[in-house]
Amino acid sequence: MCDDLTAHEEEQALAARGVSRREFAAVGAAGVLAAAAALPVSAKEVTVVEDTVAIPTPDGTADALFIRPARGKHPAVILWPDIAGVRDAYRQMAKRLAASGYAVLVVNQYYRSAKAPIMDSISEWRTPAGQEKLKPMIAALSAEGIVRDAKAFVAWLDKRREVNRKRGIGSSGYCMGGPFTIRTAWAVPDRVKAAASFHGGGLVTDKPDSPHRLLAETKASYLIAVARNDDARAPADKDIFREAARAAGRPAEVEVYNADHGWCTLDAPVYDKAEAERAWARMLVLFGKL
Repeated sequence: MCDDLTAHEEEQALAARGVSRREFAAVGAAGVLAAAAALPVSAKEVTVVEDTVAIPTPDGTADALFIRPARGKHPAVILWPDIAGVRDAYRQMAKRLAASGYAVLVVNQYYRSAKAPIMDSISEWRTPAGQEKLKPMIAALSAEGIVRDAKAFVAWLDKRREVNRKRGIGSSGYCMGGPFTIRTAWAVPDRVKAAASFHGGGLVTDKPDSPHRLLAETKASYLIAVARNDDARAPADKDIFREAARAAGRPAEVEVYNADHGWCTLDAPVYDKAEAERAWARMLVLFGKL
């Protein structure tokens, strides 16, 4: 989870690089762009286009980025960002996924409170001002609301000419977005066929609607990429999830990666390129079956 313990581990990671949190935050968008530019480029990648879109939901109007190949119809993916929300890091990640042949909807989970971007980087979340700003927005989220949103997002995508409705829809989520991917698969089981969670928190809880208890009512395959420090704090969670998937008859790849919470996100202090690339490759395998 993205809490005080992971904050301490982020400080340690920055210290090992000889960089203070303030210095790291100052790099900002330039650091994200540099990280994105350093990523491998596939010969199959294509030109993408992007728009900011407005999607009607039962709770209002959600803003989102819609990034897709410039031509043709493609399977859609709903991307749920981490706790700091939609920002350039996730725009760059979505552009890369779109270039691999997907129509990607990067959703603002906080649309009930404010339009994106709410924060410029994950580092802003770690400041007192950032927490004061974001905590009321986090409190406004609910499992029921995420399910309503997921249904609205799928319905919107299915009306787009760029989306291939003969293929299933995928969902990817990071940090708090991890469990949202499973709720998305549960909300629209006949359309959402794959869900990938990266350093997701709250996948296994004691609540009746815990994500791991929803698997039997989905038709998706799963990639659950677990951070090593999250696993150290809750080592039984991966086994509980794996057993729940087995009992539900749902394919699930559950693995602890050799990296800390946040390792897949381009602007995270603990971003680990090697392990992020490994997780990315597994996601492309999963979504390749849509």
